[in-house]
Amino acid sequence: MEPILRLDSARLVMRQWRDDDLPAFAKMCADPQVMRYFPEPMTRLESAALIGRIRGHFAELGFGLWALERKDSGAFIGFTGLGVVGFEAPFAPAVEIGWRLAREHWGYGYASEAAWTALGAGFERLGLDEIVSFTAQANEPSQKVMQAIGMQRDGENDFQHPNVPEGHPLRPHVLYRITREQWLNTLQA
Repeated sequence: MEPILRLDSARLVMRQWRDDDLPAFAKMCADPQVMRYFPEPMTRLESAALIGRIRGHFAELGFGLWALERKDSGAFIGFTGLGVVGFEAPFAPAVEIGWRLAREHWGYGYASEAAWTALGAGFERLGLDEIVSFTAQANEPSQKVMQAIGMQRDGENDFQHPNVPEGHPLRPHVLYRITREQWLNTLQA
């Protein structure tokens, strides 16, 4: 399968990571507001390591979390993409969709636009039958993106995230799903 190195939406370029993305990415991942639904903000070293893992995912599977860039300004604004669920869960193995945007780019519909583009790549180019997404139960902004791109909550499979410590308020997670058929139906609606 040909790797998916770049995707374009109306206002965004979803591309491979460059070394010069690290300063903006590290700043975003250190922002307590951006990371409020994660156990803690990330250090610069942790952000660099994450970019390394993302690059490895692309090298191994041909897809991953694309760096997001605004077409009008060329600004790096975050990431959106697809990844293999990396922990044991009743819904795994599965491919998940996820996103993270710098705070100054919230509220413009970029997350939904990029996620919709990533769904299209997952179903049309990768031939996936289903894509899942999950987030901390308290993360209503991400749940709104999931709903905006046509995903349906699977409340029976909400779960306690195994990588979040027991008793932590962010451990309870909600699960959303969308099948290729559901995605195709949203195209025709």
